[in-house]
Amino acid sequence: MVSMKKKVNYTLNEVKKNKHCYVLIAPYFIIFFIFTALPVITSLLMSFTYFNMLEPPRWIGWDNYARLFVKDDVFLIAVKNTFLFAAITGPLSYIACFILGWLINELPPKIRSFITLVFYAPSISGSAFVIWKFLFSGDAHGYINAFLMKNGIIAEPIQWLTDPKYMLAIVIIVQLWLSLGTSFLAFIAGLQNVDKTLYEAGAVDGIKNRWQELWFITLPSMRPQLMFGAVMQITASFAVADVATNLVGFPSTKYAAHTIVTHLMDYGSIRFEMGYACAIATVLFTIMLLSNLVVQKLLRKVGE
Repeated sequence: MVSMKKKVNYTLNEVKKNKHCYVLIAPYFIIFFIFTALPVITSLLMSFTYFNMLEPPRWIGWDNYARLFVKDDVFLIAVKNTFLFAAITGPLSYIACFILGWLINELPPKIRSFITLVFYAPSISGSAFVIWKFLFSGDAHGYINAFLMKNGIIAEPIQWLTDPKYMLAIVIIVQLWLSLGTSFLAFIAGLQNVDKTLYEAGAVDGIKNRWQELWFITLPSMRPQLMFGAVMQITASFAVADVATNLVGFPSTKYAAHTIVTHLMDYGSIRFEMGYACAIATVLFTIMLLSNLVVQKLLRKVGE
């Protein structure tokens, strides 16, 4: 009991001592709590209710989750598609962002700035991915179909955006094209800020080639940027929706490109089953949180 009082008194003294710091961070904390923490907590609580936007929420316990995993076959398809999508686009885009950033960082400043803009532009161009609709158009005038037919590879147009065999693969390709965004810039910034004297010290300590420099100096010096890039890529890969709905429609044929987020949009924005939609959001939040924890654990081993 005495020990607990000492801890409380010590904490209060520390707060009083650093009160100016707490005052300065208070606005950010209030905004974060209102617009991030509070909605997450509310969504978690709402996931245990039935709420249709017209009647007050009614507590139903675990019924939404039981329905989600036992009765909702479309959700299971969405989970499979989402994990497949994330397993391909997440690592590939993350590695591509870093490798391209590493290579571009070696170029002269003016050329580096231009090429950075070229790679970053698709991610800030709004609906630029719509050009892929013309490439994969299902008629003979679509660029891909026209090329294949002209060269005798196919005899009739392929319905790229409505055939379940191709839909998910096309969405993955487009998402990879769009993925050179914030993570790409973060990696270039991290590479620019690596202390050059570390390479000289490394050479003295026995580092003999660029790969050893990369593993023992560059990557450990970029841990904050690597973590930031990982969070951004995980979020983008698990939260894909706009690209899929614009390219292959909503819902897609046989739910071939259906994801957890499009399933959430279905129940939240169309059917207004908000309790069920909150349950879907909670599952997605848990998956993304666990993925981030795993990635953090892996990144701590960089340079060891």
